[in-house]
Amino acid sequence: MTFSPELIAQSIITGIMIGGVFALISVGLSLIWGVMRIINFAHGEFLMVAMYIAYFLVARGGWDPYATLLVTTPALFLLGALIFRGTIRPILGHPSMNQIMLTVGLSLILQNLALVFFKADVLTTRTEYTRMILSIGPVIIRVPQLIAFIGSALTAFLLYWYLQRTDTGRAIRAAAQNKQAATLMGVDVQRIYLLAFGIGSATLGVAASLMISFYYTSPTVGLFFGLIAYVVVVLGGLGNFLGTLVAGLIIGLTESVGAAILPGSLSRVLTFALFILVLLFRPQGLFGGKRA
Repeated sequence: MTFSPELIAQSIITGIMIGGVFALISVGLSLIWGVMRIINFAHGEFLMVAMYIAYFLVARGGWDPYATLLVTTPALFLLGALIFRGTIRPILGHPSMNQIMLTVGLSLILQNLALVFFKADVLTTRTEYTRMILSIGPVIIRVPQLIAFIGSALTAFLLYWYLQRTDTGRAIRAAAQNKQAATLMGVDVQRIYLLAFGIGSATLGVAASLMISFYYTSPTVGLFFGLIAYVVVVLGGLGNFLGTLVAGLIIGLTESVGAAILPGSLSRVLTFALFILVLLFRPQGLFGGKRA
């Protein structure tokens, strides 16, 4: 293990910034669970699709990476809505195992389609932002990560405002709390489900555009982020919006500090040790499983 004040300070700053991205990726998964009680095991692969879209717009189309938000966000909303209508909606009332197997199958299909069309190559982009850094004493902040953190925080705030302050957002929360009561009050629950699944997927489009300047793209990139999203959602409390945001920052810090003080493949021991402890001693999550 290596300890120094500079190293710990650097890992904390990096952890906070990447934790914001983890939180944004996880918010969509938490929203889908909170509204429909479905864990989408293809969540990471949806992010992979969005990253390929962003990559080709930047590398082949010459787009500014952050301008790709104009394409990735609606594209992922549409992808989520289409997959919901075609596959998820018909099994909403089925046993949980059927739902799990369906989303796992979607995950495998998307991974293998990516392998067929794009091979197993790891793709990266180099933009004008790639080498930009800010120095604060001994701490170096990569500008693309800082922009990703700010963009993630802003997106999460706007989504929270939408759910809390708009009529459609209130309808989504009503359907999440009690489907029958919401139906009796005139809420089209099936439409709300489709909208929630689409919004949960669209957040991945935002995340992909924010990440494309500093993270690679490959057919398996969704495996890591999907796993992290499940850890974050469980840690924050299933369906808890604010809990997911805080848990994302916690996992980002744990990942970064673990990489700084532990060698090689041991770097994720802290993350999964924390996950196991939460499952053992507080399985409802750190925030009690209350939906917010």
